[in-house]
Amino acid sequence: MEEQAMLARDLVLRVCAGATELDPQWIRVDGKVTTPFLVPRDRNLIRAIVSAGRAMGVDRLLVCRTRPEFSYDPVTEVPLDTDTLIDLIRGWGPTPTDFLVCVEDFSAAVLVTADELTVAAGPADFVRELVGADIPQARAHFGTRARVEGGPVLTRAALLYNCADAGSRHARSPRGPGPDLPERLARRGDRLRERSPRAVGALRALRGAWGWLAVVALLVAPLFVPSLDTALPALATAFVLLFQLAWPARSRTVSFATLLRVAALGALLLWPLALAETAVVGLLGVDPYGVVGYTYVAVAVEEVGKLVPLLLLGLVARRRARRLAAVDFLLLAAASGAGFQLAEHLLTGVSTGGGDRPGGGGFLLPGGSTVTDAAGAVLAVFSGHAVTTGLVGAALGLAVVGRRYGAWLWLLPPVAFAVAFLEHLNLNAVLANAALHPVSGFVHRLLGGGVLTPWLLVVLLLCAVAMDYRTIGTAAESTPPLPGRPPLAGLRRRARGRSVAMRVRVPSDIAPLFRRLALSWVDLPVTLATTLSTIVHEFAVSAIAARRGPGALCDTWRFLRRRRANAMAEARSAGRPWRSHPSQEELTRQARSLARRLGLAATGGVTAATASFAAAAVYAAAVPGAGGAADREAPAYAFVALDRLQLWLGGLTGAETAWAVLVLVAALSLLVSGNGVPHAHPRMREFLRAPTANTGAILGMLAPGQVGYALLGLAGLLLPRRVDRLLVR
Repeated sequence: MEEQAMLARDLVLRVCAGATELDPQWIRVDGKVTTPFLVPRDRNLIRAIVSAGRAMGVDRLLVCRTRPEFSYDPVTEVPLDTDTLIDLIRGWGPTPTDFLVCVEDFSAAVLVTADELTVAAGPADFVRELVGADIPQARAHFGTRARVEGGPVLTRAALLYNCADAGSRHARSPRGPGPDLPERLARRGDRLRERSPRAVGALRALRGAWGWLAVVALLVAPLFVPSLDTALPALATAFVLLFQLAWPARSRTVSFATLLRVAALGALLLWPLALAETAVVGLLGVDPYGVVGYTYVAVAVEEVGKLVPLLLLGLVARRRARRLAAVDFLLLAAASGAGFQLAEHLLTGVSTGGGDRPGGGGFLLPGGSTVTDAAGAVLAVFSGHAVTTGLVGAALGLAVVGRRYGAWLWLLPPVAFAVAFLEHLNLNAVLANAALHPVSGFVHRLLGGGVLTPWLLVVLLLCAVAMDYRTIGTAAESTPPLPGRPPLAGLRRRARGRSVAMRVRVPSDIAPLFRRLALSWVDLPVTLATTLSTIVHEFAVSAIAARRGPGALCDTWRFLRRRRANAMAEARSAGRPWRSHPSQEELTRQARSLARRLGLAATGGVTAATASFAAAAVYAAAVPGAGGAADREAPAYAFVALDRLQLWLGGLTGAETAWAVLVLVAALSLLVSGNGVPHAHPRMREFLRAPTANTGAILGMLAPGQVGYALLGLAGLLLPRRVDRLLVR
């Protein structure tokens, strides 16, 4: 074996705080997963250490003794061979001693003490080879044993590695912050479903019937008031746009139903923002239809006002806000913008006789506007309120969740806001027969002129998903595992091996900025491989759950979001007290229950997330001509849209006004209810025996926004049996 020049004391000082303890500061770097466990010092332990090394993709390990009397012994490199490592340990003599096994770049290590206490720290793949797939269970088992057996060694280890809380031996309830408003409402809903299933079933049926009546109202209203024919296309555009953003956002922790409710809130914001614009215009003493009102007042008020739902979430649901992923900020901001865009398109469309047709910009992220002159030349391109607000939300999410990667990420929100502001300012200036200042116009063209904004949003969405999965991976200490072995193990192994080989070549004496950039570039393949592996794992679990029926599939979708939310809260807490919702015990119980239903009980846990495809079909039927350019009747700003609506309402009869109100109520109803993952599914056998008696149950799970879930659930029953072999225990 080849010996390095490094001495044992150098390696121990990097990784350990003592002969039998790992350094807490070293553990915090890169969010290492740490698990102490008790195991005999035998061949099985050495074999597991070698397997952990293989999971890291390395071909050799660093080994040394940690006691002070061996500080000047050289660190030994050993290949990934069980017998070689055993021979090295036996060469130290018959007396057991403490020793450390470490990866070359110090990203993972195993500390084996002279007793049965062993501590593993590193990426989740490394630790799983030593303690099994269920890392939280191993940590809980160690904490329980430390409380039962006592003793200074086990107690100190349990406290040092956060397997037990100080003073919690006689605690009756876990310490931490209390629930917020959304958690209390969710728990009340769960209790109602358990205690009053019939009443809840009746309410579900009523909700489904009301949803279909709302659809009928949107279809029938244009027969009596022709200008209302823009309502259904505008609503379908909002559905499709949010679906296009939510589906690739695999790391999201907010439901699609929540996004639609935020869209409804964004639509209702049009009225207070219009009042705010009126107040500002009056304070400045300018014409609301002048250039200043169209541009600086409208753009500033609207771009700031569309972010109000994010502020309200932080005020009303602080605990929930701390469980948000980076991509959640993007989705919530985009939902608020989509709702504002829906209201603006709808009010402008009905007040101008249906002249404003939503869907400009093509099928990808529809809802934008393109202003052209008489010759067909493009004067301004606006990607839409949803895209611009989502861009600002994405930048905020990356800065908030990625704060551990440096304060430089806080440069993204101002840049994103400048892009959104200039794009909106350019559109309103053209509509007001004005033009941007040459400097502003140059910056606007440099930033893409509105054409590149949707693609910038897509890039930030992908970056947010990758950051979220990397962050979630550091919370494996408290997150129930996914069922089965993670797929693409070879890809992750090669990526980690390449990362280790390159990290040891990055000099430690270069400027800190260049070193961080180099390490980030080296770790990028690991992040991408881990993200891809987790997404494939979730899809595989989805397919297996789909074969068990709609009930198992919907339970899997709900568990997915809760699991990711708790993992994100654990990762973002950085050691501070945080609140799990549902509790860790309940989340673990759900994971094991679903694992048994999927036939993967050996590993415990399931996740999947898929969104409804029904919106796309509705959009194709309702907006056949999406993608055309808009004229100068494009929505200008909230004050103008509301002013036009008031003039339009003044010319309607009483019956026509009633139809307009009915369309407004129907649109809001379809946004705020009937879009969640169904909780109850009627059994096919019962439905065939008594279809009339089960009509309420069918309506309860087939509200307009739930048709997509039902179609996916029924399609899953047609999957072949070989789908169950996508994952192994």
